[in-house]
Amino acid sequence: MNKILIKNTKVVDQNGITECDVYIENGFFKEIAESISPKSPDVEVIDAEGKHLLPGMIDDQVHFREPGLTHKANIRSESRAAIAGGITSFIEMPNTVPQATTIEKLDDKFKTANESSYANYSFMFGGTNDNLEEILKVDKKNVAALKLFLGSSTGNMLVDDPEVLKKIFQSTDLLIAVHCEDEETIKTNLAKHIEEYGEDIPIELHPIIRSEEACYLSSSKAVELAKETGARLHVFHLSTAKELELFDGKTPLKDKKITAEVCVHHLWFNSDDYQTKGTHIKWNPAVKTEKDRQGLIEGLKSNKIDVIATDHAPHTLEEKDAIYTKAPSGGPLVQHAYPALLEMVHRGELTIEKVVEKACHNPAILFQIEKRGFIKEGFYADAILVDLNAPWTVSKENIIYKCGWSPFEGATFRSRITHTFLNGNLVYHNFKILDKPSKAMRLTFDR
Repeated sequence: MNKILIKNTKVVDQNGITECDVYIENGFFKEIAESISPKSPDVEVIDAEGKHLLPGMIDDQVHFREPGLTHKANIRSESRAAIAGGITSFIEMPNTVPQATTIEKLDDKFKTANESSYANYSFMFGGTNDNLEEILKVDKKNVAALKLFLGSSTGNMLVDDPEVLKKIFQSTDLLIAVHCEDEETIKTNLAKHIEEYGEDIPIELHPIIRSEEACYLSSSKAVELAKETGARLHVFHLSTAKELELFDGKTPLKDKKITAEVCVHHLWFNSDDYQTKGTHIKWNPAVKTEKDRQGLIEGLKSNKIDVIATDHAPHTLEEKDAIYTKAPSGGPLVQHAYPALLEMVHRGELTIEKVVEKACHNPAILFQIEKRGFIKEGFYADAILVDLNAPWTVSKENIIYKCGWSPFEGATFRSRITHTFLNGNLVYHNFKILDKPSKAMRLTFDR
């Protein structure tokens, strides 16, 4: 049995900060109290004086590129980066090659993760215009959710048939997670700009092409359909302040039928950053204005936005450095998301309690993940120790992603993750990954 006693730490949850000791045994938080003495000589004692203990982040949206796109990333490489960044559990998306749109292909991904993941894992099942029969086979106790792309995606995963979409919403009791951008609006905008600029469109026009209108039109339709059918809807990566009017900030999360997520890059960057970052911050949906960024922060505070995630989606530098129409959207984020959120705490934009609530507690509540997301007795010991006053700078030398780059390169974060605990095991310490992937577990759901 692995036994760890963390002394003199400050435990953070949504209610505040508590100075205490935390005892971990056999993978779980066993005791949390003002003062705890080692119960046997084989207990590893960690003096966490001056450090905060936070739950590990549960990232509900990542693209780890395996199978089929492993020149960019794979489950092993990106889950290693995740635990270095304090993300102890992830939910991966279905738009790989082949896509996880059949039970067989989904099971293949679980087998791969079981062999190679360094972080706890689950996957979403992918919906298409023609796989309703497979969707109905999915066991909601074993799979995180159903993912639908209502904007362009890899292969045939764009669900653009209104009748099919309605039938899916009516037929499944899975949580339905959606990417909302109106494809026709984007196509029209893109054609207009290609006519003016050719293929090499200035990157600053990305949020004009993938516009506020495209986002709002799609997300409002999805919300309307969810209300009509009673489906459980989760809208991924809000990027506009306008979309906030579609969501409820008063109902407790556990009682909500319609929820929303924001990603770290939409909280950090704004449209002015295209001048220096170029296509390295090309995402779908696009990074938009400072007004939108501020609105999204307010959406977290007002509880209209329920979850913070990454949408980690790495590409090689060669791919990203292509001209606008050739450069793919997406970027690597799991190693730097939690530190970026803590930097926003230093800036006064968010409280540390709100970060923990939205990045750790709420994903566990929303997806009904068993015994994770909280520092509580009887819960799995997934947590990080953080020194809030230990500055470090993101550089090529300390990036772990397989793609070898980060949109945060050159940024200095004032908070450093010194320890990551996964299922009660110390797996990361001061820039070193310590353990093998055998310590990771498949997420289970209390449904």
